[in-house]
Amino acid sequence: MKLRTFLCVCALLLSLGVAAQSQSERYPKREFRAAWIQAVNGQFRGVPTEKLKQTLINQLNSLQEAGINAIIFQVRPEADALYASQYEPWSRFLTGVQGEAPKPYWDPMQFMIEECHKRCMEFHAWINPYRVKTSLKNELSPIHIYRKHPEWFVTYGDQLYFDPALPESRNHICKVVTDIVSRYDVDAIHMDDYFYPYPKPGVDFPDDASFARYGGGFSNKADWRRSNVNVLIKKIHETVRELKPWVKFGVSPFGIYRNEKSDPLGSKTNGLQNYDDLYADVLLWAREGWIDYNIPQIYWHIGHPAADYETLVKWWAKNTENRPLFIGQSVMNTVQNADPQNPSINQLPRKMALQRAYQTIGGSCQWPASAVVENAGKYRDALIAEYHKYPALPPVFEFMDNEAPSKVRKVKPVWTADGYILFWTEPKYKDEMNRAVQYVVYRFDAKEKVDISNPAHIIAITRDNFYKLPYEDGKTKYRYVVTALDRLHNESKTVAKKVKL
Repeated sequence: MKLRTFLCVCALLLSLGVAAQSQSERYPKREFRAAWIQAVNGQFRGVPTEKLKQTLINQLNSLQEAGINAIIFQVRPEADALYASQYEPWSRFLTGVQGEAPKPYWDPMQFMIEECHKRCMEFHAWINPYRVKTSLKNELSPIHIYRKHPEWFVTYGDQLYFDPALPESRNHICKVVTDIVSRYDVDAIHMDDYFYPYPKPGVDFPDDASFARYGGGFSNKADWRRSNVNVLIKKIHETVRELKPWVKFGVSPFGIYRNEKSDPLGSKTNGLQNYDDLYADVLLWAREGWIDYNIPQIYWHIGHPAADYETLVKWWAKNTENRPLFIGQSVMNTVQNADPQNPSINQLPRKMALQRAYQTIGGSCQWPASAVVENAGKYRDALIAEYHKYPALPPVFEFMDNEAPSKVRKVKPVWTADGYILFWTEPKYKDEMNRAVQYVVYRFDAKEKVDISNPAHIIAITRDNFYKLPYEDGKTKYRYVVTALDRLHNESKTVAKKVKL
């Protein structure tokens, strides 16, 4: 290679932020690649059933092409439901009127679970724990739990909330979680950043009466409030584990845990704090094993004066408390800000390089999914061309399950009316944790070394037990390798088959 060409290639790699990355860092085989699909922006409200189904299918197809392998879908925005709940009314964010069922009838969560699983995407059911009204002018359904028990709720500003201090509040929220996990094939329960509400200047949350009743043993209200949230988080985790040990429970907190001025161990930032303002002790939850993953919302840009993205990513990477850490990414913030070291490009290359520089960071989640679908700032194009160029399996949660399923059986190519098909038989299993639910198909040249750590060889991740082979003239020999994945993405040993195509 001529020197000038070599230097140009090096400059290009540097501009992409991947010069110092190895092949496995640049294209990891294991990476959480999620996107949030929210309801509260009104995108579903009043849309006819078939049109909305098609919109969601189009979004999932677009996200799948962009390499997304998990969808976090909002199903409970205001103690209501975008599913057939036994305890809460249909959401106004679906039909326009709280308590009014969709016509023609359908269940958006069940639909999304089926569509996500068809595409081998995880489905995370996203619930908001305490919020009941985003505005007091919103009408509650006659069957809303507030109608039966108004004493469980408090008004703060223009909003209505469950009182986090009450055992009745926690019991109701856990009853909702039990209903979802027991009746739906969800892969995770997910909570966002709304714990105690974002503070309003000069207005204290109205819980004096609850503190007088339940605050014994606490010298200050802040510690007591944190304890109230801790109890809920622990209780939800125990609820989920007891029902289905393969279902994860994760949170997506505000991006700053504590500022250094509040705590020497905090980040060099100057913004709202989870611990002090929202009473969310996220590090404690991770340390105690009450959450299975953490996605802090680091929605700022590199160079932000109060909350620098790079500072926060590094801080969280060092403070995982041995729980999987993923980064909450703001698509619009990323594409609307220039790389400070290369103003001709946006911040995506540098953010991705930074994310993948830490072994403790296992992926990211895109906010909002619609911005990816709309290809804002060519973000989706960049994911397809570079950052998600090859498929990735979600990380293995070894603390939940580290036992791989048995390998597939009877791998065999067969001529059928639909073409040349590679078939295999599901492995035997003893219990649900060991059952194969997906398969990975790899392809290698006949004499090529089999290396399944390289995702460039993945040609399919599927729930089927077959794969259609691209037959040409029968003169070229390939080696196909098939593995099985269980519910938590543990991968079996390989089974190989040589085929002439």
